[in-house]
Amino acid sequence: MTFRIDRRSVLVTASLGVAAFAIPGFALAGTVADLRGFTHSVASGEPGTDTMLLWTRYQPASGDSARLRAEVSETADFARIVSGGEALTGPWRDWTSKIVVEGLKPGTRYFYRFVAPDGSFSPVGRTRTLPVGNVRRFGIAIFSCSNLPFGYFNAYGHAAARDDVDLAVHLGDYFYEYPKGAYSPERGAVDGRVPLPEGETLILADYRLRYASYRADPDLQALHANKPMLVQMDDHESANNSWEGGAQNHQANEGDWSIRRGAALQAWREWMPVSDRPFAAYDVGTLVTLFRTETRLLGRTPERSLYRYLTAADPVKALTQFRDSEWMDPSVSMLGSEQESWLYHAMAKSVRQGQRWQLAGFGTIMGRTSAPAEALDWLKADTPERVRNYVTAGVNAGKLGLPIDMDGWGGYPAARARFLKAAQQAGSNLIVIAGDSHNAWAYDLGQDGKPAGVEFAGQSVTSPGYESSTGADPKTVAAALVAKNAELKWCDTSRRGYMAMTLTPEKVSNDWVFVDTILERNLKASVGHTATVMRGRNVMG
Repeated sequence: MTFRIDRRSVLVTASLGVAAFAIPGFALAGTVADLRGFTHSVASGEPGTDTMLLWTRYQPASGDSARLRAEVSETADFARIVSGGEALTGPWRDWTSKIVVEGLKPGTRYFYRFVAPDGSFSPVGRTRTLPVGNVRRFGIAIFSCSNLPFGYFNAYGHAAARDDVDLAVHLGDYFYEYPKGAYSPERGAVDGRVPLPEGETLILADYRLRYASYRADPDLQALHANKPMLVQMDDHESANNSWEGGAQNHQANEGDWSIRRGAALQAWREWMPVSDRPFAAYDVGTLVTLFRTETRLLGRTPERSLYRYLTAADPVKALTQFRDSEWMDPSVSMLGSEQESWLYHAMAKSVRQGQRWQLAGFGTIMGRTSAPAEALDWLKADTPERVRNYVTAGVNAGKLGLPIDMDGWGGYPAARARFLKAAQQAGSNLIVIAGDSHNAWAYDLGQDGKPAGVEFAGQSVTSPGYESSTGADPKTVAAALVAKNAELKWCDTSRRGYMAMTLTPEKVSNDWVFVDTILERNLKASVGHTATVMRGRNVMG
């Protein structure tokens, strides 16, 4: 079938459910403004041992406010309601609603739904509270970088159907802010998957409509309806390479950054199953503490670009001076001092409490990654000049030990060192997970010549990786990157999908799951690589 999102075909889920989208030739009509009832299914997030945040969107026929009721049951027939709550929604929050339900049992699967004032029901969702005590196994599916025009969200659909996934984690770039055609496949959007609005998201109405378009996707809806999720931002939920005071993709003629930033944050809090806490820790029994962080809009200082050194009279001299001075500036921060202090103390507390693992999620990669000299040979003949300049700057920087991506932790080395030292001092069994790069990576993280933890960085759901601009064999690319970078133990730069992590008291295994295709709706996938770390080692193997 063709799943099309355009101005006359935003999906209606109120009475149809996800199953309707499997019917070939099924036609839909209506804009988001036209929709009534439960328009975007349901979601759950930020699980606790006895609480859960539940989300839905309901627009009454009157277009006015509405009082919704949440119902929670241990059985699909809702014969006995064990928890619930009520909330008022309306146009001031784009008719989205979030209700935190309490009094639940730890480690228990629940069914939930919302009830409208007219007695109609939302689709039914399933969720699971966090366990307590000695947990023998816990499964997490990890996602990032979902660009709707590039293809189908098969990774979401595949993970949604898995019984061994207890929690979904999204590390950012849940959507992209670009206008139609600005960042999309050369052949055009796959099967007309063009999200609204067609222009760049700049104001609150734009961000709301972009969420509405993405959240209409049936595989994304299936994931939200079947798994509780921890979600955090990266840059594209606001604008490319954003930081506290601006963004690469925010220009002077696009208005005040603080207004755009506020709009992005408001729409995020409306449309996502998230609380107002920007960062938080979650204990899974005595097995692991998960740290949800915010690395973009609240405390991040601006990125230092390498491009300016391309035109220096002596690029090597200029880069060397940068490496030995500005690059190591201790005032440069990814998290901000408040969040840094919280995270360091929270990691130490987790270790003191006897948690077996400490799992930190970040938007961007922490592992040291420099470009090998042969990277320029990989480029296609028709590679755009901006990409060629980016790689040229990276190769020049790599010769001096500088990273290829200054937007990741490589551009914030003092902040990286502070974090890894804090993990070492706490005696942490540290696992870092990251997204952003669109490619798959496995690193042994070190600090001061000693192991500090491992990092599993995930490939994108659909956004293009190195394969979009390189003509070289992906195996050649991967081998050169691993040979160049001591911390990097494995990578894949050509396939899309998600990560599936399995935690046990003595071992963590991470699978990089690659979907067969993103060019058609097809939920077939396979494990392309597995990495493991044993407790007490802080290195893979």
